Formats: sequence, C-alpha cells, structure tokens
Amino acid sequence: MLTDFLQAPVMAPWSPFSLHLLLLFLLLLPLTRAHRFSVPNASFNHLVLAPDQGKLYVGAVNHLFQLSPELEMESVAITGPVIDSPDCVPFRDLAECPQAQLTDNANQLLLVSSRAQELVACGQVRQGVCEKRRLGDVTQVLYQAEDPGDGQFVAANTLGVTTVGLVVPLPGRDLLLVARGLAGKLSAGVPPLTVRQLAGPQPFSSEGLGRLVVGDFSDYNNSYVGAFSDAHSAYFVFRRRGARAQTEYRSYVARVCLGDVNLYSYVEVPLTCHGQGLIQAAFLAPDTLLGAFSAGTSQAQAALCAFPLADLDGSMEQARRLCYTTGGQGPNGMEEATVEYGVTSRCVTLPPDSPESYPCGDEHTPSPIAGRQPLEAQPLLQLGQPISAVAALQTDGHTIAFLGDTEGQLHKVFLNSSHGQVYHSQQVGPPGSAISPDLLVDNSGDYLYVLTAQQVDRILVAACPQFPNCTTCLQARDPLCGWCILQGRCTRRAECGRAVQPNQWLWSYEDNHCLHIQSLLPAQHPRQEHGQITLSVPGLPNLAMDEYFYCAFGDYNSLAQVEEHHVVCATPPQDRMPPNPPGSDHVTLPLALMFEDVVLAATTFSFYDCSAIQALEVAAPCRTCVSSLWRCHWCPQSSHCVYGERCPEGEKAVYSAQEVDILVRGPEACPQVKGLASPQLVPVGWESHVTLHIENLHYFRGLPALYYCWLELPGKLRKLPAFLEETSRNSGLIHCQAQQFHPSMSQWELPVPIYVTRGEIQRLDNTGDLHVTLYDCAMGHPDCSHCQAANGSLSCLWCGDGQPACRYGPLCPPGAVEQLCPIPSIDVIEPLTGPPEGGLAITILGSNLGQAFNDVRNAVTVAGQPCNPDPSLYRISARIVCVTSPAPNGTSGPVQVAIKSRPPGISAQHFTYQDPVLLSLNPQWGPQAGGTQLTIHGQYLQTGGNVSAFVGDQPCPIQEPVCPEAIICHTMPQMEPGEAVVFVVFGHVERKLLTTPFRYTANPQLVEAEPSVSFRGGGRVIRVRGTGLDVVWQPLLSVWLEDEFQVKALGVQAQDVNPRRSCGAPAADPQACIHLESGLLQCSTLCSVNSSSLLLCHSPAVPDGALPKRVFFALDNMQVDFASASGGQGFLYQPNPRLAPLSHEGITHPYRLKPGHVLDVEGEGLNLGISKEEVQVHIGDGKCLVKTLTLTHLYCEPPQQAPQPTNGSGTLPQFVVQMGNVRLALGPVQYEAEPMISTFPVEAQVGLGMGAAMLIAAVLLLTLMYRHKSKQALRDYQKVLVQLENLETGVGDQCRKEFTDLMTEMTDLTSDLEASGIPFLDYRTYAERAFFPGHVGCPLQPGLEGPGEEGRRVTVCQGLTQLSNLLNSKLFLLTLIHTLEEQPSFSQRDRCHVASLLSLALHSKLEYLTDIMRTLLGDLAAHYVHKNPKLMLRRTETMVEKLLTNWLSICLYAFLKARQNEL
Repeated sequence: MLTDFLQAPVMAPWSPFSLHLLLLFLLLLPLTRAHRFSVPNASFNHLVLAPDQGKLYVGAVNHLFQLSPELEMESVAITGPVIDSPDCVPFRDLAECPQAQLTDNANQLLLVSSRAQELVACGQVRQGVCEKRRLGDVTQVLYQAEDPGDGQFVAANTLGVTTVGLVVPLPGRDLLLVARGLAGKLSAGVPPLTVRQLAGPQPFSSEGLGRLVVGDFSDYNNSYVGAFSDAHSAYFVFRRRGARAQTEYRSYVARVCLGDVNLYSYVEVPLTCHGQGLIQAAFLAPDTLLGAFSAGTSQAQAALCAFPLADLDGSMEQARRLCYTTGGQGPNGMEEATVEYGVTSRCVTLPPDSPESYPCGDEHTPSPIAGRQPLEAQPLLQLGQPISAVAALQTDGHTIAFLGDTEGQLHKVFLNSSHGQVYHSQQVGPPGSAISPDLLVDNSGDYLYVLTAQQVDRILVAACPQFPNCTTCLQARDPLCGWCILQGRCTRRAECGRAVQPNQWLWSYEDNHCLHIQSLLPAQHPRQEHGQITLSVPGLPNLAMDEYFYCAFGDYNSLAQVEEHHVVCATPPQDRMPPNPPGSDHVTLPLALMFEDVVLAATTFSFYDCSAIQALEVAAPCRTCVSSLWRCHWCPQSSHCVYGERCPEGEKAVYSAQEVDILVRGPEACPQVKGLASPQLVPVGWESHVTLHIENLHYFRGLPALYYCWLELPGKLRKLPAFLEETSRNSGLIHCQAQQFHPSMSQWELPVPIYVTRGEIQRLDNTGDLHVTLYDCAMGHPDCSHCQAANGSLSCLWCGDGQPACRYGPLCPPGAVEQLCPIPSIDVIEPLTGPPEGGLAITILGSNLGQAFNDVRNAVTVAGQPCNPDPSLYRISARIVCVTSPAPNGTSGPVQVAIKSRPPGISAQHFTYQDPVLLSLNPQWGPQAGGTQLTIHGQYLQTGGNVSAFVGDQPCPIQEPVCPEAIICHTMPQMEPGEAVVFVVFGHVERKLLTTPFRYTANPQLVEAEPSVSFRGGGRVIRVRGTGLDVVWQPLLSVWLEDEFQVKALGVQAQDVNPRRSCGAPAADPQACIHLESGLLQCSTLCSVNSSSLLLCHSPAVPDGALPKRVFFALDNMQVDFASASGGQGFLYQPNPRLAPLSHEGITHPYRLKPGHVLDVEGEGLNLGISKEEVQVHIGDGKCLVKTLTLTHLYCEPPQQAPQPTNGSGTLPQFVVQMGNVRLALGPVQYEAEPMISTFPVEAQVGLGMGAAMLIAAVLLLTLMYRHKSKQALRDYQKVLVQLENLETGVGDQCRKEFTDLMTEMTDLTSDLEASGIPFLDYRTYAERAFFPGHVGCPLQPGLEGPGEEGRRVTVCQGLTQLSNLLNSKLFLLTLIHTLEEQPSFSQRDRCHVASLLSLALHSKLEYLTDIMRTLLGDLAAHYVHKNPKLMLRRTETMVEKLLTNWLSICLYAFLKARQNEL
C-alpha cells in the first residue's frame, strides 16, 4: 500500500471524495470574463498551444489545465503535491528517503507532440521526470515511468532554474531536445543539452542519443532563455560564463541540425546588443531572432535587439569552418573558434570542403564548437521596465513585436529595419506580476495569449473593432489597423475588400485624415423652399458603375450627384421635415453622405423658419426678425417675418442686417418706440398723462390707424386710447389718455411695462426696457421726517388732516400741510452703561430723529455729555449711533436729541458711566491646547454692550451672559507654554488683570488606559495614566453614537450643546448627551482627577442597539482616541449581563439561605465587561463577598448573620448585584437556623484507615523496583568501561606502530635533503598556492595598467574602499556568505574562490576573521546536528571549511619557516 501511495501522481493526503469535489469546483468555476482564465490559489508556470486544434494547456503548480481557444476550461488534472525530496532519486519505499516530505509539483516543461497527439509534461518533483498525456483529455495519462533511471531525469528539480525544450519531428519518429540549467546536488551528471526519445520502451531516455558533454557544468552555469526551431535547425538562447574562472557572463545562441541525433552539429556564438547587458527573453521570428536585453548592469531598463537569421547562420558557419579547416585560427592568426565545455575534442585542420561535405558534422568533426566573435546588433527600442517575454507576428508586410514586462504590462511594438516604436501598452496581469515567456499567438494571428502566475488572458492582436469611428481608428496609430471607408469600420488591411485601390483604406499609422465635408453651399436653407446644396468632400473614393452615393437629411434620403470632390443633393420637402423645437426658429438635421448603409462623412444642416422668429421676442418682433442669423425681412404693415422678397405687393420691407448691399437695413430701420417723452414717475391716485417717442413712421404713411397704449399692471393689462402727433417725416409722439392708477402696492415704487400697438394687435417694437414707475408717498414714509426727507421730485408732503400721513402734494388740502415735524421720540437706547473713558457706541432707536445726518450732527447728549453720531450708521428718522464722551465715574442721566432749535426728545431710560474692575482669575493655569473654562471675577463687568476677553494675544470667547461680577470664557490654543496677561475690552476701553496672569502649561499626555471593555450600561471605572492631567479643567470620557434619529428611536433624550446659563446660578454639571452638527449623539461622563498622573473615569452608558462610532477622551480642547491612549487597544462595549432570580419560584419568592453556604447566581455574559473585584453584591445592608466570577456564574460569600433590610425594601433583605451602572435585584433572601455540628462518622474513619494502609504498601513496592533497576544499570556501566579500556589499548598499539613507520620515512627524507636543504616558498607564493590550488597566482589581478584605464583608477579605488567598509560589518558579511551558499548555481569551486578572496581581504584583521569563522562554524555544527555529524569537515564543501583551511595555513607559516632548519 505504501509503494502504491508513493507512486501515485497525487501524493497529498486527498480523499477520493475531496478530489471529486475539487474537480467539480474547477469545472464549474464561473469566469467573470470570457477572455480571461484564472483559478483561486493556483500558480501558473507554462502555457502551450496545440497548433492543429487551437486548444491551450496550462502547466501549474500541482495542476494541468486544458482550455478551449476561448479560455473555457475543458478538463483539469491533479499532479501534486508529492512526497519527495530533491536530494533523493525517485523511490518506492519511504525508508529510502527519510527526509522526503509533501512537496508542491511545479511544472517545469510543457510541450505538444502533434504527430502523436500527446502532451509532454515534466514536473519539479522526482528529479524532473516527465509523463505523457492525451491531448484530447489531459486527465488520461499515456505514460509515466514507474522506476525512472538517471537517464530519464529531464527537467530541473529546482524552481527558478529554467528548462526549455523542443519536439523535433523526424521521419518515422519524434525526438525531444531539452536544455536545462544546473540545479541541486543530483543534477551535476545531467548534461545541459540532451536528445531524448519520445516513443519506444523507455520514453524520455537519452541512452544512445546525443548529449552536450561538459567537463564541469558548474564552471559554465548555463541559464537557458528559450528554444526555437525553423525548417532545418533548432536554436537555443542562453547565458553562461566562461571556463577557467572566467566569471563574466555573456549571452549566447546555439544551433543544432534538426536531424542530428548525436549533436555533432552543435555551434554557439555570443550575442551582443550594443551597450546593453544580458539577454532576458527571445523569440525566433521569420528571418530574425529578437532578443530582449537588460540595460547595463542595473536591470532597471531593457532594450530590444534584432539579429537577422542570415547573419546569425553566417556567423555560426564561419566558426564551424574555422574549427574544421584552420584549427580555429582566423585570418589574423587570432583564435576565433574553439571547442568549448572542457571536452577532449579540439579544432582540427580538415579539407577545405569539409563544412559543405558535413553540414551537420560527423564523428570525426570537432564538437561542441564555440565562436569567439560576437554577433552585435544596435538596439531597436529601449523600455523602462525589464522585459520577461517576447513574441512577434508578420502580417500585411509589417513586423509587430509583443513585449511583456515584469510589472504585468504588455507592449505592442511596430518594428522596421532600424528602430521600433511602442504604439500601445496595457496592463494585463496584476501589477507586479511578470508576464511569462510563454507569449503565444494563435494560428489565425488574431489573438495573443498572455500568461502570468495568476491568470491567462486572450487579447486581440489588433483591436481594430474597438474603435467605433474613423477618428479614433486613425488616432490609435495601430499599424495593423486602418479605416475601410466604404465598409465604415476599422479593420485590418486584409479585411477591407478594396484596400489596394486609392482612397479606400486609410492606414492608421500614417498621417491620414478621415473623410469629411469641407464646406456646404448654401450654409442654411429656408424650410419652405425645395432646393439643392453642394457638399465639398475631398478624398472621395471611386465607385463602380452600378454604385452610388446619397445624402441623408435625418430620415430623408436624396440621391447624390458626384462631380470630382463635389456632391450635389436635393433638400427634403417641407412636409418631410420635423417641426421646429419649442422656442426655436429653425430645425437642425444631421446630414450624412452615405454609401449603402455606411456613413462616409457627416455634419449638420439647418432649415430656418422666418415666420417663427417674431414669436421669440414679443416686445420687438421686427428687430428680432431682421437681426436673426438667417436672411429674414420684416413686413411692417402686415407684421410678418418672411424670407426673400415675400412681402405683399406694394408693401415696403425692413431688410435683414445680413443684406450688405442695402443701405437702410437692420434693427434701426424698424418702426419702434424709442422712449418716454413724459416723466417716468407717476403718482398713485392722481390723473397723469404718458407720452412716448416713436420713429420710422414712413412705412405707415397714408394708412389710417388707431393707436393704443398698454400698461401691464399687476394682475391685469390696462388699455389706454392714444393719438399720434407727427413731429417730423419719420418720427412723432404717442399721447396716451390721462388716467388715475390705484394698484395694490407692497412697496413705495412699482415699475409698470408699457408698449404701443397700431390697432389692437399690430405691436410696435420697444427699443429697450420701456416702463413707467408708479409711486405712493404713504409707502415707506411712516413719520414726518421720513416724508419730508423723500425725493423732492416726488412732491410728497406730511398731511395733518384726519389721520396724519405722507401724501402726494395735490392730494393734501392746503391748510393741512405741516411744515414742521414733531419733536424726536426716543424708544430704546442700548447699552445702558459705559466706561468713564467714553468711546462707547450707543444705539438710539425711535422716530422723527432728523431728516438728514446734518440735523443730528451735534444734537445728541448722553447723561449731559455730548455724543458724536456716526454718519455711516445713521438711518433717517429711525436710528442714531453715537460715540460717548468721557465723564466722571457714576455719572447718570437720560439721552437727549435736539433737532435744530426745537425742544429735545428725552429718553425714559438713563445711561450710567461706571468703571469695570477685574479682581481675580480661576483657574490660573491650563493646557496650551486651550479649552479651559476661565472665570474672571470683578465688579461692574456688564459695562457696555460689546465686551470681549483676551488671554495674551489670543481671544477668549465669552459664554453668555456677561454677569456683573463674573465673566466666563474658554481659552484658545497657544503655540508654546508660558504666562499670559488676561484683559477685558469694554467697547474700546481695556482693563488688565496684572496681579494674576494665566499660565499655559504643556499639554497632558496619556500613556495608559485600562480596562478597555465595559457593559453597555456603563459605569465601569477606567484608570487613565499620563502626565500633566491635573491641568485639565473638565476631563471627559465620551462616545459617539449613530444618527440622532436612530438614537431617538431607542428612547435616548439628548440636551443642547451650549445651554444658556443665568447669572447667580450654580455651575451646571456636564451634560450626559449632546447632539453634534454631524447628526451623531455624544454621550460623556466626567472624569475625576486623582493626581497629575491618574484620572478615574466611568464608561458612558450606551443604549442597546446603538452603534458606538468612536470612544475618546476630551481633555478640554484635546481629543485623544481610546486606542491611542491604550497602546492600540480599542474600547469595546459588551451586552449587559443577565442574571436569573435566586429563587427558582420567581423573583418575588424568598431564597432560603443556610448559614456558611456560598451563593451561586446563574446568568449570561457576566465577566465580559467587568472583573470580580469591581462587582458589588449586597444583601440588605450587608455585603456578599464575591469569590468567583465566570461567564455564567457568580459565587459570593454572604454575611454569617442575617443583614437588615434597607429602607422600604420589605421585611427581608434584598439580594442586589451592582456591575457599574447595571443594578440587578434578584429577590429577597431568608436565612435559615444553623444546625448542630455532627461528629465524624465511624464508617468514614474505617475507610480512611484502609486507604492509608494501601498507599503505604504501594510506596514500598515502588521503592523495591527502583533499587533493582539501579543495580542492573550499574552492571551495564561496568561492562562498557571494560570495553572502552580494551579499545584504548588497541588504538594505542596501532598508533605506536604507525608512528614508528612515520619516523622511519622522515629519517629517509632527511638524509635525502641534507645536501640541498628543505625547499621553502616565500609567503606570497605560499599563500597563493594554499588559497588558490591549481592556479598560477591569484585569478583576480588588477587590470588598470592599460592605456585609457588611468581615468577609472579613482572610481575603482572608491568602490573598493566602500566594499572594504561593507566587509568590516559582521552582519553584512555573515548575510552575504549565507546568501551565496543558498544559491543552487553557486558551485563548490565558487565557494572556495570567494572564501579565499575573503581571506585575502581580511588578512590584516585576523582577530575579526577568527570571530567570523567561529560564528560560521557554530552555524555549520548546528546544521550537521540535524543530519549526519560524521560528515562535518570531511570535504571542503562550504565557505567556512575553506576559510578554516586558509586560517590554518596562515597560522602555520611562521611555525614551518622557523622549523625548516630543524626538520
């Protein structure tokens, strides 16, 4: 069973039912977009396309997906996770690989074999073995190796190491070409390039087929980018470094003949994109290899280069020819070709025709060949993001490249021979998710499939249909799109049937212009006339003989006549036109030049109606007609607006302003009323005449007519007969009949429009706003002074007969006119007090207070002192505002106003001069954030009506009212702590409190608040700790609740934010709840200041159902969220607790309590918002001590004696639980009589004795067993000691024997060296050979001695200094070493080289190097503890082992040198 389990393709502990559910979920997964495929929590690796069917296959982690061309999922196969380890070959028994664990199976290679209709899928697990599945259904496995050999290890077993491949169709069979990078310990024997079988008894085996033999794969570290093929060859693009410690990586392309199963034809040449870095992605387009390179060494940009395939093949053929015929030497004697990868083959000298005789090599030809001369190309394009995928398409004679970058963007590039241009970019994958190199174009060339780690997208190669009109199509500048004129849509060139003909298909990438109507003749047309218009349309395409254009005026079609680029169409008849829109004199129709049902060009055309113009402006029909946009004329006698010469015979027309050839034309030629000849002001109730000027009467000469004046009074139209008085040839006066007007007026002036008609319906134009103004003297003049101050042209007088009033002069009897007004009447003065310094503005309200300011300039006294009136605030007869003069303190008296020489008006109220005094201040300090309620005590503080307080230079807003002995204000924020003088301004007089300044202190700080939970009933004590808390005037704990309407529905009553206080009343407590302007309800509780570092607050109550929005501390003007004060812990409200009655019979029945018993109270949610120490339980006037509080139970210890009931609670004490504000009464408690204490039962005494005896027997038995085991362990220990002594004796004998042999050999060696001495190297040579064995000197020597390199010396020295500084950082150095050793591609040779270089760099700091080495050795020991400790330090496999070797070599040199003469 275990063997079957390990061999199954799905190794995770999936049950069959779970697998079925997963498959059903994936198959029924709803796709929100038809052109995208994604699966939650899936990670995609590879994408391939079946060429003949169009189906797609997605290789993902633990899955294979089969998709339709529309990205609809057809089937899914589960491929993992698998119990595996990269350190083990595929196994059957788990005991063969104890470190194996459940491992995700990422897809490393995915290929399609069209001939066999198979899908080749290679995973990461089981050393990269492959399997074959049916193309029609990927769930069907056609082949899976049961016990694969190392020849069947295909893909890299490490995620991130690329594997590429090709299915090569040969006559009768398919082969597999696979290239992969170096990955893991077990991959060192797998060649980087192999030819493998796809059929036969051992598919995927490379036995008997070609391999790229490499001496040491880790030396080159090939990293493959892509694999491509054409009709004859396969190409592999990769990056690698050179042999023999050449650490610089370069880009290469290798070529192999498709029929070469032995890889004799392998040739590679370097690729260089001028000025760029390494190749990152590639694509083989027809005749061209496209490569995306990183820009320099920063990897921050990318460049695209194109390598013609002919040049590439030519470079490879040249390398092959040189290696075949000249030993790899070029014409200049330099080595231009060689045999690479450390094999025994070398370039040879064969006959000159060998390259042609053996185009794909043979057994005797050298292989693998590497050219030394790079093939270089210039960048076609540079981008700002690294490129991860390249694809290309040749269509319509153009080459389009598709570039996917590492940020999930797809760029479409138009390529020509010298440069490329990005014409469209779009975000395809999620931002930051790189586009996979598997960028595929479907068989039709219409769609592009884009793969990222999370999704597959289907994107149109040319999104021509998405451009709805010609303008957007041409603005897109898409080289694959153009506007097909006669089809009326944006298409690709092949989709436009007449694209080869001129003016038929407009290419989007060129500077083309859409077909348009350049001009119209005429530009407008009267709707009553049937005529023709001419359209100028440049670039009009030609049609066949039986085809035609037509014009569409809205829904009316008219056949078009074409003459070159001019099109003539007939206008629609009047009955086929829609009516004019309401309020308009024309109708505008869309005009389109059509071919069949395609709009070629469009504009708008207006048909105007002159007869509709005169209705647009009733007050001036003639002026409106002749000044319109159209050529309309006015017939003055018949009052019609017409087009053309359409006035009745004999009637002279007023011509349109657009008739430039006619001298008299336009609005000024119309018969019109120019204005009033009589006064505009007309009194109400008096018969008045109205006369008007009229011009251009020559149009009516000789025609009798009646004239009327029309006045538009409120609610009715008044007609007055009129007659014409001609004053000249073209002008005259219209005299309206005299008339009295009695309109109902709410104001003293009423504008009334007036106009004139000839007859009753023929209205003459008004030049402008023509009206008369009716006025009533009684309106707005309530007293004599107002009346006499009115405008003199109104002739208003104060009439004293009957009811005194202001009337029009002729309407008042001569004897009733009053020339002098009554004395002033003073009703109100405010304020009633002021400072002795004066300067206070006093407002005096009354009547007959003068007719002009000059009347009151020096007419006002206050308490006998002159008061200077302010002209800007004076209101005739009604108000005087004056500024008081200085007076002695205590001066009091009335206000007097004396107009001219008349007796003064005297006020009933008296004004008093009093001196305000500031005495004290409370409190005397507060936080600089402000908000402190400041009480200023003093005397006569109600002086003046404008009182303002200040603290320093900051205002202190006063809380009304100002009381005689106290002013309350609230301080404003201050920038910095410090003292500030408090002063009050009474009008313009200032009083300072110099003896007691106010001190701004630093703002309080909250550092801790707990607990952070409470019941909704509130009342829980919250302890708040901080600094400077005693300076807060009123600390509050507040909570914001939801919308006030919801809160009202819950029955919560809220108070106003700023309730008005009264003088003498005690200070009110802060309100429990107030409404905020935002609609929220703020409920607060007042905190008590325990000390400068502790506040005690009670949580505010929150009604059930209300939603707390915010809990915060209000420290005067400061607001601190509870979460900020409690270290990020927000305040939480829990539902109120519920307790069951003590008695099961109900809350009214007493609970019988036996003395000494603990009370158990059941409930729900008891400890959610309180602790047991905070719970208070009372039985009458006694306390029940709470012992335990759980979620559902409360245990308390009642008093021993029955407590007394509290007042009014009945005869029995009540059991009451108090949890904060939540008070629960659970019923009365009745104490029972205490029973007598019984003696200890005999049966219990017997049982206790027997139990003690059994316990003693068990202890004795355990003691005997322990002694027996101890003696046995001592005997085993003595036996081990004897064995160790024997072993020590044997080892000593062996050592003595070996030492004797060693001394004999040393004697022989010494005798041989007596004459010549022992050879000893200098320290430099000694260190180089110890650090870099097998090399002559250090492999990295300074290279700045050549010509032109001197300028780089400073830069290099600076860089080396910075590197030295980094190496002196222990954290950096340890991190660098661990990071390097974790890289799969970092070979053993690389580790030794880097360790030796570090030894050289730190050679002068051996103590620091020793510290680094001690830390690394500790890490190495900890690593081997979990594996096999015996393998530690066996081989130099890690950097720390090489560092230890170098360290010992350094330390031994001085000793060896000193001892060389003694040896």
